[in-house]
Amino acid sequence: MRRYLYIFLSSILLVVSCKSVKTAKDGAPDYTLSTRQLFKANEKQEAQFKTLQARLKITFSQNGNSQTHTVTFRAQKDKVLWMNASFSVIRAMITPEKVSFYNKIDNTYFDGDYKYLSDLLGTTLDFNKVQNLLMGETLYPLSSSEYVSAVDNQVYVVQPKVQRELFEIFFLLNPSNFKVKSQQITQPQELRHLQIDYESFQKVNNQVLPETVKVIAVEANEETIINLEFKNVSLNEALRFPFKIPSGFEKIEL
Repeated sequence: MRRYLYIFLSSILLVVSCKSVKTAKDGAPDYTLSTRQLFKANEKQEAQFKTLQARLKITFSQNGNSQTHTVTFRAQKDKVLWMNASFSVIRAMITPEKVSFYNKIDNTYFDGDYKYLSDLLGTTLDFNKVQNLLMGETLYPLSSSEYVSAVDNQVYVVQPKVQRELFEIFFLLNPSNFKVKSQQITQPQELRHLQIDYESFQKVNNQVLPETVKVIAVEANEETIINLEFKNVSLNEALRFPFKIPSGFEKIEL
């Protein structure tokens, strides 16, 4: 069950006027763009919707083993993230207050906070960070007072003005649409590295959303790769988020 929770949360497992700022048609970065302008352009590309529904294909690879699952994924922006496997065998729901899921295969459930996931990734996680990960936004808000930008290998590279002592943060922004191309958190002392690559985007109702995402989590000599593919995405439909832990299930202590 930790695997399903990891998949859902980690993969499933941060003013100058910008009126003239446009996405580069040829994908070439604009060297004259200030950090403030870059962040404004990125902010303008954030998807605006009330609800989202998709078929989410998840491929999980670890230690030479791989498995694929397709689930129904729903979101009510800033309020709920919800996942349901076939025949409701596994159902999960995240709110700003807590993380919950249950498994009908072994009659178990989890209902708790973000501490386990925060310990797992070595950084404080909350609802906004998980939502941003899935929606292709930076895990941490971009501010020109805290971050600097430069151009390297034809992408915008963003990093804190002063890197944190225990972990390093890098964001790569795509010059063709100012969306996040990759975000990386490294803990050198702990031999941990989390990399989230947004390999392709799709436009739905004039909103730019991730289509394929690759999550690479490395700890010491162990590597976990999670590929996400969002299919049949629809926005702003009336959706339900049913979730009730069946009686008699045993609580999982993570």
